[in-house]
Amino acid sequence: MPTGLVALLDDIAVIARAAAATIDDVGVAAAKAGSKAAGVVIDDAAVTPTYVTAFTPDRELPIIWRIAKGSLFNKLVLLLPGALALSELLPWAMVPLLMLGGLFLCYEGAEKVMEKLGAEEHGDTLDDPITDMAEFERERVSGAVRTDLILSAEIMAIALAEIADSPLFQRAVVLAIVGIAITVLVYGAVALIVKMDDIGLHLVEKRNTRTEHAIGRGLLHAMPRVLTVLSVVGTGAMLWVGGGIILHGLEQLGVHGPAALAHGAQHAVENAVGALGGVGGALGWLIYALASALVGLVLGWITALVVHKVFKIETGAQA
Repeated sequence: MPTGLVALLDDIAVIARAAAATIDDVGVAAAKAGSKAAGVVIDDAAVTPTYVTAFTPDRELPIIWRIAKGSLFNKLVLLLPGALALSELLPWAMVPLLMLGGLFLCYEGAEKVMEKLGAEEHGDTLDDPITDMAEFERERVSGAVRTDLILSAEIMAIALAEIADSPLFQRAVVLAIVGIAITVLVYGAVALIVKMDDIGLHLVEKRNTRTEHAIGRGLLHAMPRVLTVLSVVGTGAMLWVGGGIILHGLEQLGVHGPAALAHGAQHAVENAVGALGGVGGALGWLIYALASALVGLVLGWITALVVHKVFKIETGAQA
C-alpha cells in the first residue's frame, strides 16, 4: 500500500478526478437547464430593447447596464435562495408555482396579441408626454427590472425543475451559472441590438469605402424591421413557453389529456414526414410548439378578459 508522499499524491489525484467529474456534471446540468429556458430568454431579449426607446444614444448603454445589474440582483439575491429553499422545504409547490408563472406568460403574450388586434392598451405608453427625463429614465429602468423579475423567476424555476434531483450545492452552483450566463447573453445581445443603428450611422458618415457605406445603410434600414421581428418572436415565445409549461405541469399533476393531444399531433407529423434529413423531427417539434402556443393564447386571452373586464385591474407601464 502506498505511504507518505506517494499516498498523498494518490489522494490528490482522486480528489482532482472527483472535482473534475463534478465540474463536468455541473456544466452538463447548467447547459441542460439553460436550454430549457430558451423560450423565456428569447422573450427577455425581445422585450428589453423597448425600454431604451425615446432616449438619446448616450443614455442607451448606461440604462441597459442598470437593467442588467437589476437582473443579476433578481436572479442571484432574490430568486436563487428562494428557489433553493422552496425545493428543499416545499418541493410539491414547484409545479403549481411554475404553472402560475406560465399562465402569467400566456397572459402577457395574449394581451400583446389583443392590443395588436385593436383592443384597448393598458398602462402608460410612450405616447404620453415626458416632462422629467430623469424621472422617466428611473421609471423605465424600474419597470424593466420588475418585468425581468417575472421572466427571471420563470428561467430559474425551469432550470431548477431540470436539476431537482441534484444535491443542494450542485443546484446552487448550476442556478448561479445559468443566471449569470443568461444575463450576460441577454443584455449583451440587447446592447448590440440597440447600438446597431448608431454603428450603421457611423459607417455611413465615415464614407471611407463604398462597402462600409452600403453596410451602414443596410443596418439603418434593417434595424426597425429587426425590432419588429423581435417583438413578434418575443410574443410567440411567451405563448409557446407559457402554454408548454402548463401542458407539462398538467401531465405531472396527472392530467394527461391536453399534453397527449399535442404530443399525438407531433408524432403524427413525424411519422407522416419521416426522418428524412431530420425534417420530420423538426416539423414535429414545430407542431408541438404551435399547439403549446395555441393553448397559451387561449388561456392568456381568458385571463386577460378576467383581469381587465371582471376585476378591472390595470397592468403596469407598457414597453
